[in-house]
Amino acid sequence: MFATQHLQDLGQSLWLDNITRGLLTSGTLQRYIKELAVTGLTSNPTIFDQAIRNTDFYDDAIRQKTLAGKFGEGLFFELALEDLTTAADLFRPVHDATGGVDGWVSLEVSPLLAADTAGTIRAAAQLHARAKRSNLYIKIPGTREGLAAIEETIFSAMLKIMGHNATVPGAILAADVPAALNRLTAAVYAEKNLSAS
Repeated sequence: MFATQHLQDLGQSLWLDNITRGLLTSGTLQRYIKELAVTGLTSNPTIFDQAIRNTDFYDDAIRQKTLAGKFGEGLFFELALEDLTTAADLFRPVHDATGGVDGWVSLEVSPLLAADTAGTIRAAAQLHARAKRSNLYIKIPGTREGLAAIEETIFSAMLKIMGHNATVPGAILAADVPAALNRLTAAVYAEKNLSAS
């Protein structure tokens, strides 16, 4: 038994803090999931920057997308979404088997939005909608403006859940946001009062 499987048996989740197109196309990520009990993957712009700069796996895609008029962050997020949706599909069986506890893949909004609450909220919603994967969550920077975006994003997702919407965003965000919980409590209370009338 691999030590990583033993960790999983003890209730620990092992996530990979790395993504490259080569990791996907070579079958290495699939092997990590099956043989090493890796149960999730996190990414950020720095990880992708290193993958793009230090390998040639992206060269053809960059050429094609540039010819199609993509550049800058638009090009970056196209490449990132291609890789991360593929990774999310590989982790989907883990996500299903654990009832959504594991099997997650993350994508971070642009760091250029760290001081823009409204822009961060829009970007998080757009990225999640483009990904079309319920096990892909969007990370938001922990700045003052980012915390306000986290609060609003969690609140919006909770309203969709309470509204019995069929698609629940995977916007599960790692942050201590008591204000979001206060708003959620108020929303639940309002929902109970509305349904009682």
